[in-house]
Formats: sequence, structure tokens, C-alpha cells
Amino acid sequence: MSHPTSFFNLYRHNFVRVALGIPEVRVADPAFNAAQVIALMGQAARRDALLMAFPELGLSAYSCEDLFHQQALLDASRDALVRVLDASRDLPTIAIVGLPIQVDHLLFNCAAVVHRGRLLGIIPKTYLPNYREFYEMRQFTPAPHAHRSAIDFAGQRDIPFGNRLLFQAEDQPLFTFFVEVCEDLWVPIPPSSYAALAGATVLVNISASNVTVGKEDFRRLLVADQSGRCLAAYIYCAAGPGESTTDLAWDGHGLIYENATRVAESERFSRTAQVLAADIDLDRLVADRMRQNSFGMSVRDYQQQIAEFRTVCFEAKVPLDRPVHLERLPERFPYVPSESLSRDERSREVYEIQVQGLAKRLQSTRVNRPIVGISGGLDSTQALIVCARAMDALNLPRKGILGVTMPGFATSERTLQQARRLMSAIGCESREIDIRPSCMQMFKDIGHPFATGQPVFDTTFENVQAGERTSHLFRVANQMGGLVVGTSDLSELALGYCTYGVGDHMAHYHVNASVPKTLIQYLIRWEAESGQLGAEASQVLKEVLETEFSPELVPPDGNGHAAQRSEDVVGPYELQDFHLYYTLRFGYAPTKVAFLAWSAWHDHKKGNWPDIPESKRHQYSIADIKRWLGVFLDRFFKFSQFKRSALPNAPKVGSGGSLSPRSDYRAPSDAEASAWLIQLDQIPDVDA
Repeated sequence: MSHPTSFFNLYRHNFVRVALGIPEVRVADPAFNAAQVIALMGQAARRDALLMAFPELGLSAYSCEDLFHQQALLDASRDALVRVLDASRDLPTIAIVGLPIQVDHLLFNCAAVVHRGRLLGIIPKTYLPNYREFYEMRQFTPAPHAHRSAIDFAGQRDIPFGNRLLFQAEDQPLFTFFVEVCEDLWVPIPPSSYAALAGATVLVNISASNVTVGKEDFRRLLVADQSGRCLAAYIYCAAGPGESTTDLAWDGHGLIYENATRVAESERFSRTAQVLAADIDLDRLVADRMRQNSFGMSVRDYQQQIAEFRTVCFEAKVPLDRPVHLERLPERFPYVPSESLSRDERSREVYEIQVQGLAKRLQSTRVNRPIVGISGGLDSTQALIVCARAMDALNLPRKGILGVTMPGFATSERTLQQARRLMSAIGCESREIDIRPSCMQMFKDIGHPFATGQPVFDTTFENVQAGERTSHLFRVANQMGGLVVGTSDLSELALGYCTYGVGDHMAHYHVNASVPKTLIQYLIRWEAESGQLGAEASQVLKEVLETEFSPELVPPDGNGHAAQRSEDVVGPYELQDFHLYYTLRFGYAPTKVAFLAWSAWHDHKKGNWPDIPESKRHQYSIADIKRWLGVFLDRFFKFSQFKRSALPNAPKVGSGGSLSPRSDYRAPSDAEASAWLIQLDQIPDVDA
């Protein structure tokens, strides 16, 4: 294993920190502008950023107009670039700066890529706007007019020149970036579209982009759309304070997106310089490209355009021998939106999906009698709410729902009362069946020691009860012409924490099968706080949320303490849901999952805690994460797939994935987990 602290380094896990700088500029004062660029480069370097973009024509200022035809300004811009090159020799950060460059008697609006004193390449602007307030064709020449592939400039020879250059880090091959200039993004097919197909994972746009009312929203849409279509990161940097306001104004709008997700945005109209940085997950981009086979089809269809690109290789020399922690903390609850407004919208949408699935199944089977087992716990509560909403949607009375609570040998008075009150508040028909007599008969039939009074609480003891409950539900459904609605959630199915076949694994139709435990908690909390089901129901829902996770299959000990806590067996659901998301959605290696989990969970004082009271905010050390990730990997890859291969129908709810063998996840039932478990040894036991 490498240096022990390097595990806590974002670059080791295929992240890259990128930045943009919005300096103060002076029009036609390249020496001043170079000093501002150098100062911001130093700030980015101290934050361990590998790449930094600056605005279009930033060394001269964009708004020079016909001053671009003055040789003094062109010479001063070149000299400013030399100063930036000299300052970059001792800085690890790649800088992309804008300046006018004369080549073969033609003037080009260019982006220069600077790294450790070397010009890696120069990119001329492809599309020159010449409409409304823009007159760039008056001063500049479009990139396709250039007939050189390399130039000598600023004291360096054979610098790659052109608008089809890719820059690839030899020591981080997933980091390949491409640069385009302002208007290049605003055309029907931006050059960056072809660059992404050619392998660029990070797309950079150095822009000037004067501001008009409402333009910032269009920029966001444009950048989000391009990063999403290209399955890439997109860095957009517009001009800020100091540009000429003779006829225009400038807002210094900087944006960093990752596959349509905004990860950073500058403060607009700031009167001081800004450095904006964000951590980009290269693995995510590559994983999405690998899975989305239409991306590969596009690579095939545009081979001619892709062949035009040249790759400039360089050594990034990223720091791997010390901790470099993520600045962009992963969401602790990736299945739950962090913003309250988004959570409201998402909660409504999740319910709509679940309700649509169940309502269609009731219609297609011509059954108006949902049968659901009610334990007084989280999952069955959610299933009952979905049943109620489905009946409402079909204009059917809720009395058509039959809720059945089936106390056993370990059922607590609390959950039993919650089940009774919940069914009453929902307004469904309720039935109570004591399963202990039928379980005792089963124990006698199979010769289990409990039938003779011996306190043997083994797996058979537990599963006889789970099986009896499911058996009763199916037979009641036969009796009443009903349909059994399953309650098991995505978290339990991922961990195999359900009783196979005649148990909570089986139903006529599942509604929670692709909804994880953490999301169900938020859905029920939202339902309780919204009061849509009435005050009585809201009170019961709040009590359900406070109930400890337990299958209640083993009687309490002599002191009355519960003998079973689900999380003692399978681990904290909040942590295992985190592991599930990054394993299922992106296929990340266990080492990266652990690094992300540690970044999110090792300090409970940092990051968002949506609606989580202070007393319930947890933190996990790397040792905790390593332990429970091992449990997750063993159960997910080795132990549980045979159960998932026989899942009943259920609707897919979120982009985080479904485990249905007919939908999102197809895997052999007899695979090994060794390839994943081996990587656990690479995870340290002590926090950095």
C-alpha cells in the first residue's frame, strides 16, 4: 500500500480539483492583468487545484475593440503571457488564459494553456459572434482560417495550435480536458461535443459574456445541458470587474457543472476578484459513459470529426503523499434531496410513482382489494400510505384496503398499538391474527425445540413467524379476492435482510422495492408534517419514525430489552444506503466508496443534515466504515442475489437504481464477493 495518509487524498480516488478565476482587469493594461492572474493562480495552487480557467482575452481585457489592432497592445499581451509562464514554473496548477495572438498576419482570439513554465497549447476561437452588440469579426479571424498546426510564441517553439486539441495528464489518464472560447458553446453543435466523444472528460470555456437581464439563467441552462449531453464536467468563466462599460456591463459569472449537476457558482457582480473551486468526480463521468451505450454509438457515428483531434500529453504531478480532503462533501443521504423545496417535490413524485404502479396493477388484475401486513414499523407504514393514495386515485373507498396485523412471540406493545392506530387513522378495514398458535403447530410438526418449551431462538424460529405472516396474507387474499402488497424496501433487498419465498420477500406486487430505508423515513416525515392524512395519522407516523428498527422475531431478554436490533446485524441503514448508492449507481471500487463515506460522515458538524435533530446526528470513523462496508459487500455480492433474482414486480422509483432482475440490475445468484472484499485491505484503520 502507498503512503498511509494518501488514502485520504482526493486525487488517489480519481477526483480532480478544478478552479476558475475572475480577476479585476484594466482595459489595455496587460502587465496589471498578468499580476492579477498570477495572484489568483497562487490561491488556486494553495488549494491544490490542478486546473484553473480565466476569462476570455483576460490578459488584454475583452472590451479593447479596435485597440486589438495596435501592435503595442499585442506585444504587451505577449509579454504578459511570458510573466504568467515564469510565475507558473513553481506552481502545480494548469492555467488557461486568454489573449490576442497574431499568426501569419491574422489575429486570433486565443486561449493559452500554461503549465510549469510551458505552453502546452494555444486554442483559437472557432465561432466569432458578429451580431447585436458583438463585432468580433472586425478584429479577429475564426480558427478554421488558420493553416498552421504549431507556432512559435512567447519564446517557445512548436507549440500545438488549433481548435482540436485535447490535453491529457499522463499520471491521471481519466483527466483529459478541452478548451473552447465563449461563442463556441452557443452554437448548435459546440466543438466540445466532439471533444467529449474524443475522450475529454473536462470541458473548459473561457468567456467574456456581457450581462443583460435574464442572461444568467440561460447560461446555467446552456452549461448544464452541455455537461449533461457530453457526460462531462464543464467549467465556464465570464469576465468580471474592470471591463469597459462604455456600452456594456459584466457580471463575472462563473459556473462549474458535472454531468448536468451544478457543483459551484460564483457571486455575480462582485467588485473584487474571485477564485471558485470544485472537486470533479472523474469516475462518475467515465462510469456514466460506459453504461450509456448511446454515447458509444455517437463515438462510432462521428469518427471522422474525432480523428481531427490531437492529444497533448503532460505530467500533472498531482500530490499523492499527503491528505487532500474533498471540499465538495458528498451528501450523507444521496437518495434524499438536501434542499427542503426539492424534498417536497421529490416526496410527491415518489408517491406518484408508487401509486401509479399499484393502481395500474389493481386495474389490470381487476382487484379492488389490497391486502397489506401492518407491523407498526416503517416499511409497512409506507406501503399502507401508498395503498390509501392508490385507492383515492382510483376513486375507491379506503375501506377496500385490508390491513392485517399479526402479533407473534416478540411483538412489542408499542408496535402493536401503532399498527392498530395507523389502520384506524387511514380508514381501512383491519384484522388482527395471532400467529403464535399456527407457529407452535409448525414447531411441533418439524420437531423444533421451542415446541417443548426450550428457548431456542434460531433462524428457524424467526422464519417460521415470518413465513406464517406471509402465508396468512396470501390465504386471506385468496379468501377475499385480494392482492398482497409487499413491504420490503431497497435497503433490505440489497442486504438480503428478508425472509425468502414464504416471507416478507414475497407478495403479489411490491411498492417499496426500489425505495431505500433512508428515503422512506423522509417520505413518512413529509407525510406527517404535511398533515394530508389527518392529525391522528400524523401523530402515529411521528411515533413510527421514532421506533427502533427491529424484525421483532426474538423475544426480549429478561430485563425487557429488545433482543433484536436490525442495525446490529446489517449495520446502520444510513451508512449502508450510502454504500449502496455508490456501488449500485456508479459501480465504484470499495476503496472509493469508503473514501466518500469517510468524507461525508467522519465529522457530524459539517455538511447538511436535512431535518435530522442534533441528538440523532452520527459520525463514523474510517474503522466503522471499513467494518460495515465489509458487511455490505459480503451480503450484497455473495449472499443476497438469489433473493433478488426472484423478486415480484415493483416500479423503479429513483435514478439511484432498482434491484429488479427485469429492470436495472442483472447478476448471477452464485457469484463471489472476493474481488470486492480484497480491496478492504487497502482501507486504513485510523483516520487521517
